[in-house]
Amino acid sequence: MASRAPVASGRLLVGFRKWYYNICGFNKIGLLRDDTIYENGDVQEALKRIPERMYNDRVFRVKRALDLSMKQQILPKDQWTKYEEDVHYLMPYLEEVIRERKEKEEWLKK
Repeated sequence: MASRAPVASGRLLVGFRKWYYNICGFNKIGLLRDDTIYENGDVQEALKRIPERMYNDRVFRVKRALDLSMKQQILPKDQWTKYEEDVHYLMPYLEEVIRERKEKEEWLKK
């Protein structure tokens, strides 16, 4: 019995994540999770490091989302970003930038 509890809670957690993902609404205008990250200095540096194709795709998604938002519309349901298709394309670059910034701060302290 005890061995089944983590599996059930794991499925419950995934179900909650999917529900929350859909409630947020950014997927209904074609954005990915990483498109909604606040652009501070670290994010701007990470954006400079991503491949040009990824950057152009991001710009397209953001422009389309702004256009839809101004028109107060959403995409047809078959074009919504699905939870399973959402990838963290920016996170590896962002983590690298943050790690480098912290390393630089440590170096300057010495």
